Amino acid sequence: MFDLVVFPPQTWSQGVLVLFALTIGHAFADFPLQGEFLATCKNRRYLIRLKDPNRPPDMWITCMAAHCLIHAGAVWLITGSAFLAAAELVVHWLLDMAKCEGKTSFNFDQSMHIVCKFIYVLAGMFNCLP
Repeated sequence: MFDLVVFPPQTWSQGVLVLFALTIGHAFADFPLQGEFLATCKNRRYLIRLKDPNRPPDMWITCMAAHCLIHAGAVWLITGSAFLAAAELVVHWLLDMAKCEGKTSFNFDQSMHIVCKFIYVLAGMFNCLP
């Protein structure tokens, strides 16, 4: 959308640039744009342990949704694909839920997010998108 990358990429070098842009978008969305509030309040288990009346456990759904929408927006801005943005929303939610539930580690979670970006690039390159 900003004409920084070509999507879908037509060459491997364009694909590498898209992957780089998606990785940068991920870094922005997962760190400065997430902040402490979303990072803690998207975690249901943490909120239950916290027992803070100002942060009730049921707020995790809204916080997780907001966080995943930020990621979906980054993917949409970079690729111009609403389909990939929707995929990012769902997959990011599932990966972060697994991490917040203690089923995966931080490093595994981050690795899988980048693997997803690689899959988006391949899907674009091989015309596998609606």
